[in-house]
Amino acid sequence: MTAPRVITLMWEARAARGRGAELLEWARAQRTAREPLRRETFRAGQDRVLVMTWWEAPAEEGAALPELPEPSADLITRAVHRWRFESLGTG
Repeated sequence: MTAPRVITLMWEARAARGRGAELLEWARAQRTAREPLRRETFRAGQDRVLVMTWWEAPAEEGAALPELPEPSADLITRAVHRWRFESLGTG
Protein backbone atom coordinates (compact mmCIF):
# COMPACT_ATOMS: atom_id res chain seq x y z
CA MET A 1 0.00 0.00 0.00
CA THR A 2 1.42 3.38 -1.03
CA ALA A 3 1.39 6.26 1.46
CA PRO A 4 -0.80 9.30 0.68
CA ARG A 5 0.83 12.35 -0.85
CA VAL A 6 0.32 16.02 -0.03
CA ILE A 7 -1.00 17.94 -3.03
CA THR A 8 -1.25 21.73 -3.14
CA LEU A 9 -3.95 23.25 -5.33
CA MET A 10 -3.50 26.84 -6.47
CA TRP A 11 -6.50 28.88 -7.61
CA GLU A 12 -5.87 32.36 -9.03
CA ALA A 13 -8.29 34.91 -10.44
CA ARG A 14 -8.11 38.53 -11.56
CA ALA A 15 -11.03 40.73 -10.60
CA ALA A 16 -12.91 42.99 -12.95
CA ARG A 17 -11.85 46.64 -12.64
CA GLY A 18 -12.61 48.01 -9.18
CA ARG A 19 -13.92 44.70 -7.83
CA GLY A 20 -10.79 43.32 -6.13
CA ALA A 21 -12.21 43.59 -2.61
CA GLU A 22 -15.40 41.86 -3.73
CA LEU A 23 -13.48 39.01 -5.35
CA LEU A 24 -11.36 38.60 -2.22
CA GLU A 25 -14.50 38.46 -0.05
CA TRP A 26 -16.11 35.96 -2.46
CA ALA A 27 -13.01 33.69 -2.42
CA ARG A 28 -12.81 33.75 1.39
CA ALA A 29 -16.47 32.73 1.65
CA GLN A 30 -16.09 29.66 -0.60
CA ARG A 31 -16.00 26.27 1.09
CA THR A 32 -15.06 22.92 -0.38
CA ALA A 33 -16.80 19.58 0.10
CA ARG A 34 -14.31 18.80 2.87
CA GLU A 35 -11.71 20.74 4.81
CA PRO A 36 -8.14 20.84 3.46
CA LEU A 37 -5.12 20.23 5.67
CA ARG A 38 -4.32 23.93 5.24
CA ARG A 39 -5.69 26.89 3.32
CA GLU A 40 -4.18 30.34 2.65
CA THR A 41 -5.57 33.31 0.76
CA PHE A 42 -3.39 35.98 -0.87
CA ARG A 43 -3.90 39.16 -2.86
CA ALA A 44 -1.61 40.80 -5.38
CA GLY A 45 -1.47 43.76 -7.71
CA GLN A 46 -4.00 44.15 -10.52
CA ASP A 47 -6.76 42.89 -8.16
CA ARG A 48 -5.54 39.28 -8.24
CA VAL A 49 -6.64 36.77 -5.60
CA LEU A 50 -4.81 33.50 -4.95
CA VAL A 51 -6.06 30.63 -2.79
CA MET A 52 -3.79 27.71 -1.95
CA THR A 53 -5.12 24.55 -0.35
CA TRP A 54 -3.14 21.52 0.86
CA TRP A 55 -4.67 18.04 0.64
CA GLU A 56 -3.73 14.53 1.61
CA ALA A 57 -4.34 12.62 -1.61
CA PRO A 58 -4.17 9.01 -2.77
CA ALA A 59 -0.93 8.04 -4.47
CA GLU A 60 -2.45 7.67 -7.95
CA GLU A 61 -1.84 10.54 -10.35
CA GLY A 62 -4.73 12.97 -10.88
CA ALA A 63 -6.76 11.96 -7.82
CA ALA A 64 -9.97 14.00 -7.54
CA LEU A 65 -9.73 16.78 -4.94
CA PRO A 66 -12.24 19.49 -3.96
CA GLU A 67 -11.67 22.68 -5.93
CA LEU A 68 -12.97 26.22 -5.58
CA PRO A 69 -15.53 27.12 -8.23
CA GLU A 70 -15.38 29.81 -10.89
CA PRO A 71 -16.77 33.18 -9.74
CA SER A 72 -19.50 34.77 -11.82
CA ALA A 73 -18.19 36.06 -15.15
CA ASP A 74 -18.91 39.70 -14.27
CA LEU A 75 -16.61 39.50 -11.22
CA ILE A 76 -13.46 38.39 -13.12
CA THR A 77 -11.55 39.46 -16.23
CA ARG A 78 -10.66 35.95 -17.43
CA ALA A 79 -11.09 32.30 -16.53
CA VAL A 80 -9.57 31.18 -13.23
CA HIS A 81 -6.05 29.75 -13.44
CA ARG A 82 -5.50 26.47 -11.58
CA TRP A 83 -2.33 24.53 -10.81
CA ARG A 84 -1.65 21.30 -8.92
CA PHE A 85 1.66 20.65 -7.15
CA GLU A 86 2.99 17.69 -5.21
CA SER A 87 4.93 18.47 -2.03
CA LEU A 88 8.51 17.19 -1.98
CA GLY A 89 9.16 18.26 1.62
CA THR A 90 10.91 21.24 3.11
CA GLY A 91 14.54 20.22 2.69
